[in-house]
Amino acid sequence: MNNFKQKLIRFMIGRYGMDEMYFGLVAVWFLLTVVNSFVQSTLLSLLGTAVLFYGLWRFLSRNHAKRRAENEQFLKLWRPVKNWLTFQRDRFRDRKTARYRKCKHCKAIIKLPNQKGKHTVRCPKCGERFDVRI
Repeated sequence: MNNFKQKLIRFMIGRYGMDEMYFGLVAVWFLLTVVNSFVQSTLLSLLGTAVLFYGLWRFLSRNHAKRRAENEQFLKLWRPVKNWLTFQRDRFRDRKTARYRKCKHCKAIIKLPNQKGKHTVRCPKCGERFDVRI
């Protein structure tokens, strides 16, 4: 077992390895596999296999500069989606204790305590004061 571990370590030296794009590709492959289990489409099966092989190819690549550039392009697309999903999760989690309102001046979203009535709030981003009804 130790001999296999050493061979695997030697094989992976200089390889790019895992990054956020790799995990994204694995998630897309998993999603395609689950959908294909219901639909039974050859096209989805081939697409899922292609996505998985592309992820493995990136994982084993030795061209670090290109893989890093690909990952940066992926993150430019993924970060806004991730931030939106995180915000929606937090908003759902806080639905009983907080309300979210937009600042009328800078359009920043402000988290407010769930206290009924009319309140004057100060935006932490732009500093403007405005009235809010909860």
